[in-house]
Amino acid sequence: MNVTERLLEKAAVDVCNTTDIPVGDKLISFKAPFKRITIYEAIEQHTGFDISRMNEEQLRSVCAQLRIHVDKTMGKGKLVDEIFGGKCEDHYIQPTFIIDYPVEMSPLTKKHRSKQGLVERFELIINGKEMANAYSELNDPIDQRERFEEQATLLKRGDDEAMFIDYDFLRALEYGMPPTSGIGFGIDRLCMLLTNQSSIQDVLLFPQMRPEKTDD
Repeated sequence: MNVTERLLEKAAVDVCNTTDIPVGDKLISFKAPFKRITIYEAIEQHTGFDISRMNEEQLRSVCAQLRIHVDKTMGKGKLVDEIFGGKCEDHYIQPTFIIDYPVEMSPLTKKHRSKQGLVERFELIINGKEMANAYSELNDPIDQRERFEEQATLLKRGDDEAMFIDYDFLRALEYGMPPTSGIGFGIDRLCMLLTNQSSIQDVLLFPQMRPEKTDD
């Protein structure tokens, strides 16, 4: 997170000569440090529900009260994701790290070293949209097998986003994998912010992805 906020702060200064970037009718500050809040705290703040100790059925009840559409294929992780995406994400205009995700939402992520039931993951939200996703890679083959088995159960329930059991990956982990972490940035979304563009089409590097213009 420290590296990410310093990187984006420098990008803003190099591109715009300032950390205060106009985006539509908003002014977004890329000045580090960025706000940090757990996903459970964010949900409680914007819905009034403390879901940190809720099981799947209790989460379904919360979704019903919040009028969030869910179906029987969704497990606990996806229910939490629907609540956050539907009721919280849009509120984070200034750069904000959402941290401490429940283990059910992150099947490839290492368990939190000090907080039971959570994983070491963050998402960076800017202007109401995900800008980056990062986590400590799960490198315990036993834990990973259990996560895959849970995902396979969700797959059987009809969750088309659930993962299958990757036996080749498990075998590779059994040979060994060093402590690793990774981050993925939405580069096009970042370009939109720094250049104050409302359409992603205006910042795509690949011309074939843009609508063809004619002389009609």
